Parts: sequence; C-alpha cells; structure tokens
Amino acid sequence: MYDLVKKILKETNGQICKHCLGRKLSHIVEGRDNINRGEKIFEDLEIPKPENCVVCGNIFDKINDELFKKIYDKIDFLNVEFDTFLVGSRIDKQIKTWDDELSEKFDLDVEPIKKELNRIIGREIENTLEKEVEFEKQDIVINVDLRKEPKVRIQINPLFIEGKYNKLVRGIPQTKWPCGKCKGKGCEECNFTGKQYGESVEELLSEPILEATNGWQAKFHGAGREDIDVLMLGSGRPFVLEIKEPKIRKINLDALEEKINKMTEGKTSYHNLKFCERNRKAEIKVSSSDAYKIYKALVKCDKPYDRDKLASLNNLDEIHQQTPLRVLHRRADKVRIKHVHNVSCEIIDDTTFEMTVKTEGGLYIKELISGDEDRTKPNVGEVLGVKSICEQLDVVEVSEK
Repeated sequence: MYDLVKKILKETNGQICKHCLGRKLSHIVEGRDNINRGEKIFEDLEIPKPENCVVCGNIFDKINDELFKKIYDKIDFLNVEFDTFLVGSRIDKQIKTWDDELSEKFDLDVEPIKKELNRIIGREIENTLEKEVEFEKQDIVINVDLRKEPKVRIQINPLFIEGKYNKLVRGIPQTKWPCGKCKGKGCEECNFTGKQYGESVEELLSEPILEATNGWQAKFHGAGREDIDVLMLGSGRPFVLEIKEPKIRKINLDALEEKINKMTEGKTSYHNLKFCERNRKAEIKVSSSDAYKIYKALVKCDKPYDRDKLASLNNLDEIHQQTPLRVLHRRADKVRIKHVHNVSCEIIDDTTFEMTVKTEGGLYIKELISGDEDRTKPNVGEVLGVKSICEQLDVVEVSEK
C-alpha cells in the first residue's frame, strides 16, 4: 500500500488533499469515509498538509456552511414540498481530467470526484432536513455549481396523475387549441386569449390541479383523442396529466376530483384520479394488440338505402385508410391498415340509421362512413351503394391499454 502512496505523492509532488488521497486508496484502506482514510495515511506517514490539491483544486473546501445556507435558503424561497432528493454538481472540466488521469496512471478503479462531492452534500442535507436521497425517482434535484463561486439551482421534478375523462357536450377540444389567426399570441379575433376555444378537457382539469399543487404548467397526455364535435361516453378515455414544477406534492386527489366534477358538471367529468409514474404517459399512448374502441355513429344517406344491405356492413374487416383529407395538414400522407371487429345497425328512417362499430384504435370513423373521396376502402357508402356521411359521432368505449 505504502509503495502506491509514495508513487501518488511523487506524481502529485505531495500536493494532494486527504479527500483525494483517501478516495484513490479506498479499495485498500479501511475507514468510515474517504477523508478518514486520507487522515490515517497522512498521520502514518506524517505527510504535511498541502497548500493546494493539484487533483481537485481544494474544491472540497467549498462544501461549507455558506454553501448549505445557499441550499436551504433556495429551498425556503421556493417553498417547495419534497420527501426525496438527489444532488448533482458541476465542476471544472480540468479537475475531472486530472482526477481521471491519476486513476488511469495507477490503474485505480475508484469512484469519480463528482460522486464523492454529491454524496457529502447529500448526506449533510439528509441529516439536517431529515429527507432521503433517492437515485431513481426523486421529488427534486439540488444542482450545485462549484466551478467558481458556488451557485445553487433546484430542479422540481414533475408530478404525474392518471385517470379517465368523459366529454358530455360537443364543441370542447381535448387540449388547449391556439387561435388560428395569432397562433396563441392574442389578438382581437380571439379576444386576446390566444385560444380558438374558450375551454378544453385539459384546461378544465388542469387549472384546479395547478392551483392545488402550485405548479408552473400542465401537459395533457391522452390515449388518443376525439374530434371537437364528438362526445366521449362510457367509462371514459384514459389520460395522464403532467404537472411541471409542483411546489406542493401531497394533495388529496379524491377531494380534488369531487371539486373539479362539481365545477365542470354537464360539460366534462373525471374519474379514478391517482398518482402514477412517468412511464405511464407513454404506456397509454401505445395500443396493445387487443385494444379496441367502440363508436356510435348517426349515418345520413343522400337517398334511401337498401335495408337488406345493412347486414353486409358486418363483413367489414380490413380497412385501407389513407390519411384523411381533413387531417392531412398535420399528419403524414400514407395508407394505414386497420380492422373493424363488428358492426350493428338500428334503422331510423329510409335515409338514416345508427351504426355501432367496434374497431381497432386509430381508425377514422367519419371517413369509414363517407369513404373520403375513396381514400378509405372499403367504406360504408361503398357497401350500401349510396353517398353516406357521419352526421353525429360518439365514443362509447376506449379499452384499457
């Protein structure tokens, strides 16, 4: 061991601190931490204290009462609620380079300097605030910049809430819809709101939750979407609401759900609100092989249809659907293959009937009915031999992912 110590001292001209020497020898010297290991070696070999550590530049001296005051003041200023945290740090690139070069020269498989810095800072915060360091899913990240005069930045990690919603009236979009004229900036056309429509499924839910969490912004992730003129009925459509920079994390979702549903009564309703993890927002967007959706459509034909042909609609199976003209401005123009599972019809009059259709997710029902200038084949109008349009559409069920 001492041969290695002497080599390290020679390489650094004796200018290495207890932290760095203890860390470089952590694999062969026992001790409760790296500085304790370094102190043992300094005492055993009577090594004088260096004026300046050529490895870290005395960066460990910056971990002092002044730094922790900055950290605690920042937490107090933000008034952020948290139970778990992680420490991240920034140091001069040259320090990392010197540290790595020394380890490589003597083939030392030891932790990098930033890991020790983060651990020392984290341990002190744990003991002082009685919070817990968490590496996987933490509430906040405390970023400490040690390159010059120490600076502290607090990253507040998002909060994720999942549930289901119903849309009970037509004319409400799922998410905030920027004004088509000013693109969200605000103009006379939109009464300077920046919005095409006054409210949305997203906003009716997110605004009370942002208020309860003191969050900065909300982002809505839905399991698909319905058109603005379509109702969302049945058990509802799954969604995840992402709250960015929530300063309050401990909220009563049951009470909040009840409050929101009273506020939005008759327009939207939200159910089964619960906290979830980040990956859930991606999961609800990916349809499994057996996922399906059920729609109820009011079909209007330009002339009387042959009632005997309605039964033929149940033979609809593989549908080749080119991107509908009405969404071509925002979706790639390609042919997607989707499947119809079953169809049932209820006659209303000679030119009108109600169609309930169970399909694979992602099939555009309005175009399945009209054919969309033959971009969707086969289609309802083609099977019946009359021009058909979807006069009204409701989503009845969205299967679980």
